Amino acid sequence: MSQSSATGVSPVSTPSSPDSSSLEAPAHHPRRWWLLAIVALAQLTVVLDGTIVNIALPHAQGDLGMSDGDRTWVVTLYALVFGALLLLGGRIADYWGRKRSFIVGMAGFAVASTLGGMAQSTWELLAARGLQGLFAALLAPASLALLTVNFPGGKDRIKAFSVYGAIAGGGAAVGLVLGGVLTEYASWRWCLLVNVPIAIVAIAAAIPIIKESKAHGNTRYDVPGAILVALGLGSLVFGFAQAENGWSAWQVLVFIPLGVVLLALFVLVESRSNHPLLPLRILADTVRGGAFITGLLTGAALLGGLLFLTFHLQIVLGFSPLESGLASLPMTATIMVGATVLSKFLPRTGVRLPMTVGPLVVAAGLFYLSRITVGGSYVVEVLPGLILMGAGLALIFVPLQNVALSGIDAHDAGAASAAVTAVQQIGGSIGSAVFTVLYTSAVAASLAGGNGTPVAQLQAFVDGYQAAFFWAGVGVFLAAPVSFFMVRPKASDLLGSAPAMHLG
Repeated sequence: MSQSSATGVSPVSTPSSPDSSSLEAPAHHPRRWWLLAIVALAQLTVVLDGTIVNIALPHAQGDLGMSDGDRTWVVTLYALVFGALLLLGGRIADYWGRKRSFIVGMAGFAVASTLGGMAQSTWELLAARGLQGLFAALLAPASLALLTVNFPGGKDRIKAFSVYGAIAGGGAAVGLVLGGVLTEYASWRWCLLVNVPIAIVAIAAAIPIIKESKAHGNTRYDVPGAILVALGLGSLVFGFAQAENGWSAWQVLVFIPLGVVLLALFVLVESRSNHPLLPLRILADTVRGGAFITGLLTGAALLGGLLFLTFHLQIVLGFSPLESGLASLPMTATIMVGATVLSKFLPRTGVRLPMTVGPLVVAAGLFYLSRITVGGSYVVEVLPGLILMGAGLALIFVPLQNVALSGIDAHDAGAASAAVTAVQQIGGSIGSAVFTVLYTSAVAASLAGGNGTPVAQLQAFVDGYQAAFFWAGVGVFLAAPVSFFMVRPKASDLLGSAPAMHLG
């Protein structure tokens, strides 16, 4: 029996999506695996920055004399600029050139990191963080677009996106370890300066190895769309970031609705534009939409898991920053092992099964962590939950990027890549806001019924962490039915002209 009849999938040679066409890059880049290594290094740099800076912040605050509000802005400003400019960065990569955008984004990120590492005042550090966000908004979609056009189909595409997905899922935990090492044995400044040697290596390798690719035909920029989506995404990120002051804060009540209105206007403008910043056909595809929703819910849960896990390890269990980073490594190791194994079986299992089971396993890990206690041990109460989360995240992240970018025309590779990253960025912002509010409410309720002793204070913290873990588990659990009912791609969408495999 032929493979197509056995799996129920016909070996179609051209993608069936309305927005699909042959990718302009060669199907077999002669040094595509070196290209993957370069792109993976860039992705690791961006992902690391999300957690490594958090480790450095307490030390930077003391050194520069920052207020608590300024310390919050070190994180918020980066997320604000990054989230606001992602879609524009994706279109610049498409039109200006993905290799050129990658190199400029990497170099700019390194320069901004240098300025931040050498900052002598709060405003210098804040300015550097804003610049990091700007160049990351160019670097991230350019990196993912390079993978999309250089791995257009076949098993190689699955392997490439498996590596990319593993880094997306496990890189944050690596940042905790690296941040702990640099802060404890060097200086908080090296948590920023470490990006410089990484960038030098990536750029030196990219110049001879990566071939330029860019969109042809209509390459006019959609200026009204760019302005609306930048202001809309920026308003959403800022509004959710301010929710830590309470959902009734005026910034929340103004900027979240404003962001929704601006994004609605953006959709209206895009629907009428003949050169849209983000072609709506990218979002209208049911399979791709399911992947986007899954990415949003997973991004929110992952941030909630790592943020409050770090607090529990350091505040309740008394771990040092380095020890808490090392304690999170089992999750990263599980993701890496899981990604390696799954990439081999994915052509036979299909993407629907792991993307449905993955959220359930991550949710199980978070529910397990929601049972932590003040006197509990790491091995009994934390480690099993981390292993479950790692296994589930591998099941999600290995196929996620591939599914989200299936059937994308080369002309729109940067825009679609930016949309994938933007969804996860917004998910992280929403998760941070929602889980922080739930944590704060649980702590306040516990303190109100406590006796004010140090043990009661720790118990209040644990009650807050339990609430955050539980609701993060509920959030990611919802991704399972989304994947089951929406993520049903055809083989031709994911593998192009490669032999048909069971991917539905």
